[in-house]
Amino acid sequence: MAMVGKDVYIKSEPVGVMLIIGAWNYPVQLILHPLIGAIMAGNTAVMKPSELSPATAAVFEKFLPKYLDKDCYTLVNGGIPETTALLAQRFDHILYTGSSPVAKIVMAAAAKHLTPVTLELGGKSPAFVDKDCNMYTVARRIAWGRFINSGQTCIAPDYVLLERETRDKFVEAVKDAVKEFYGENPQDSKDFGRIINERHFKRVVSLLDSGKCVMGGQTDEKEKYVAPTVLVDVKPDDPVMTDEVFGPVLPIMTVSDVDEAVNFINSREKPLAMYVFSNKKQVVDSILNRTSSGGFTANDVLMHAAVDTLPFGGIGNSGMGGYHGKHSFDRFSHKRAVVIGDQSLESLLAIRYPPYSKKKESWFLWLMSKSRKSKAFPVLIYGALLCAIVGFLLKYCDVTKIY
Repeated sequence: MAMVGKDVYIKSEPVGVMLIIGAWNYPVQLILHPLIGAIMAGNTAVMKPSELSPATAAVFEKFLPKYLDKDCYTLVNGGIPETTALLAQRFDHILYTGSSPVAKIVMAAAAKHLTPVTLELGGKSPAFVDKDCNMYTVARRIAWGRFINSGQTCIAPDYVLLERETRDKFVEAVKDAVKEFYGENPQDSKDFGRIINERHFKRVVSLLDSGKCVMGGQTDEKEKYVAPTVLVDVKPDDPVMTDEVFGPVLPIMTVSDVDEAVNFINSREKPLAMYVFSNKKQVVDSILNRTSSGGFTANDVLMHAAVDTLPFGGIGNSGMGGYHGKHSFDRFSHKRAVVIGDQSLESLLAIRYPPYSKKKESWFLWLMSKSRKSKAFPVLIYGALLCAIVGFLLKYCDVTKIY
């Protein structure tokens, strides 16, 4: 009854000025993708590309001012001092892509101004392989997702869980896939990348001491090259299983069944992505329903991030908030609740004003009970009819005088 004669709707408004802090592994996408969402929602933005991808940052610095209003969209290049100075400013929304430790610094800075954040992080994204799978197909898909961009992808399958009897067959299939993709010597392939810098090269190389190497393992510090590598017999507390790999190294752990795989996954931080390969719907559903992750793909890898109608984001240690497509508009907008009324029909609202009485209470409860019993369009009809009745009674029966 209170909404009769009023226009009720949600108004999407820009949040204001956004800070977009990009990452080095996909430096173009991770600046432009959120920037498009910011513009779409009507916001202005300050962009901070990663200092670890200086060539891309230089391209942004050269070309963005030519095509975007410099008063509305600003680029800041630099390293930690520049990022620290930016975080000391007050923004209306901050989107950060990177590591969990740095995300905590970003979130702490945002908290000083109660600034909302979107954090796109990473983690160890598992891939469970059921024994009923076509290992040729599964190995090609996992090898592609693991070794593309030299493994420097936040949603790459970080490790594989499978039953021991299928491990060797899977390893051989991965070897065949890598040979098909990159040739006899991946170092000579124009399609296989390099590690971003020396520090990350040494970090990835240090992971090769975990478990037993059954494929790859070759390195070249001068080229920052690490060969596509598969490790078996790794332990849960090995460095390759405790830290996000972010390189072309695929560790494999064996489990007895799906339940053990689920228990292992749930014993760790919630990942950015999760992958399941099985021809059994009940296996896929079991893992989907008993675990938690930012995104989930069955019988493929990476593809949930390519669907622009799906939100992309993490949960827990892998991030917060999702964007892409329409979800970017929603994420970077303020949903303002709006009611536009007028000054007529005042007699219909007399029931809400004091002094209150048992009579008014009974009228109110009766109206509420009628509203709850009706749905959708009938609510409008009931509401209009009830308001007309109450208005008549209020006007001609002098119920407003009843105490």
